[in-house]
Amino acid sequence: MNMDELKGNWKQVKGRVREAWGVLTDDEVNQVEGNREQLVGLIQSRYGKTREVAEKEVDEFLKGQ
Repeated sequence: MNMDELKGNWKQVKGRVREAWGVLTDDEVNQVEGNREQLVGLIQSRYGKTREVAEKEVDEFLKGQ
């Protein structure tokens, strides 16, 4: 899934984002609005991961969508 697809399908994808990263709140996921960089930053801060690790997780997640 590319960035345009992510933004266009965000309403469908955000439920799967919550399943993948259960610590994230509905409000946090809603604020991302399909923005990959925001999602990476949110995962990084909420899970205490490095940016590199968060980016890898998001990229792997998007490949499966």
